[in-house]
Amino acid sequence: MSLVQAYDPVLLISEEGKRYLVFVEPGGSWYTNRGRLPYDEIIGLPFGRVSETHLGQKFLILRPTTSDLIQYMKRATQIIYPKDAARLVFELDLMDGKRIIEAGTGSGGLTLAFARAVMPTGRVFSYELRSEHQQVARRNLERLGLLPYVDLKLRDIADGFDETDVDAVFLDARDAAKFIPLAEAALAESGMFAALQPTVNQVSEVVRALEEGNFVEIRVEEVLIRSWKPVPERLRPADRMIAHTGFLIFARKLDARFRSFWLDKRARRRAMEFGKIKNLPSIQGR
Repeated sequence: MSLVQAYDPVLLISEEGKRYLVFVEPGGSWYTNRGRLPYDEIIGLPFGRVSETHLGQKFLILRPTTSDLIQYMKRATQIIYPKDAARLVFELDLMDGKRIIEAGTGSGGLTLAFARAVMPTGRVFSYELRSEHQQVARRNLERLGLLPYVDLKLRDIADGFDETDVDAVFLDARDAAKFIPLAEAALAESGMFAALQPTVNQVSEVVRALEEGNFVEIRVEEVLIRSWKPVPERLRPADRMIAHTGFLIFARKLDARFRSFWLDKRARRRAMEFGKIKNLPSIQGR
């Protein structure tokens, strides 16, 4: 049986379905227009129980998921939505022991997802330009016990990354295309690259920069989620959906000596599409 421990993050859900993320500090209380809920009454309870405020308002006590933490944590910047964060963790192949560079940190929402994926022996190197944002991220990560797995760095990534031979690089930065050469220099061979950009113009620039570098398997994705109303008698899609939040660009670094192999492969495919195969580059570095 899993019990609520002191200083744990806890998700509280009201009878109306409103959700609140709190950290249960001994001796403290959560204050709401529905009454006061002392944390000492929650600490030691099994998750999944119901607790009441002094006004008799009931709240369900749940252990928050990574998605809950990203959505309801304190933030000073726009967050990366859980739907995109999940896709990034999966496509960047993050697991225990991996090393990833993140630029920038923001409020630390995606940072916590990365840290949970690579802990306990992996590392997240997170770069941020604005100190006020980094301070918010530091507090969020510290309260969740994830700071030991993250190196927070306050500086402009235009100066380059300190790390080399990392497993993955993620760019959430304006004009991300300018930083593709820096990402390539930091990545290990066959390392994974990803970026998030809000507009198609920015995506085009990133894709062009990747093609000019030593990257292969370039992909652009948009993750959409449409929920359904879970009522068996009238099952139907919800009235609203989480649509566009940003474009995800993925690629993999290739050894420069074998770049022509990929160019040859692409040229052959295009030639076949147009019904002609001629003047193709030869494969080098065999």
